[in-house]
Amino acid sequence: MTFSLVARCAQTGMFGVAISSSSPAVAARCSFARAGVGAVATQNVTDPSLGPLTLDLIESGLSAGEAITRIQERAKFVEYRQVLAMDGAGRAAIHSGPNSLGIWTDAQAENVASGGNLLANDTVPQAVVDGYLAANGHLGDRLIAAMRAGLKAGGEAGPVHSAGMKIVDKVSWPVADLRCDWTENCPIENIATAWDVYKPQLEAYIQRALDPREAPSYGVPGDQ
Repeated sequence: MTFSLVARCAQTGMFGVAISSSSPAVAARCSFARAGVGAVATQNVTDPSLGPLTLDLIESGLSAGEAITRIQERAKFVEYRQVLAMDGAGRAAIHSGPNSLGIWTDAQAENVASGGNLLANDTVPQAVVDGYLAANGHLGDRLIAAMRAGLKAGGEAGPVHSAGMKIVDKVSWPVADLRCDWTENCPIENIATAWDVYKPQLEAYIQRALDPREAPSYGVPGDQ
């Protein structure tokens, strides 16, 4: 009931996750990223604890593949889980348990991996990867392009209702964390609209946190 991707920008070192589902608030449970470490999506009968655990394993020095192997060895009910991991070298690894729902599959290339379950067809993750690789610009632009490509290829077997996009960079918090927790319209397009608004302000929000004296104006009444 979900399709997603994890990605690393080779030029900036940013990590990102984008995800969509027929379930509500999918990004709150399924998307994880840590600056300088990696990105993880954990989905299909979700165990949210696998996100931070996989990132901890990568941060300890394991590759994405080694981290996923540890998850397969240690986690409970792994046959029901789907976990996508990306590490700082752009290496991807994916676990898709045999009890994943409906049509499920995954695809990967350098710096990007996609997986899904309860899909309309088995071409969706490859379409997501191809969409990411064909796109240009900011990591956020490429994540949106990838999700649109997955939706165009068929997306889920039914309509999606929630989506999210998380990006981390050089600071300890996500520099973008955009969510649509429920809509009867297209949640991916809702995220795309939010990104169009947020992207021009992203650097200003970082600067305000690091040193408000050097930050642009706040754009509120009374601001000088």
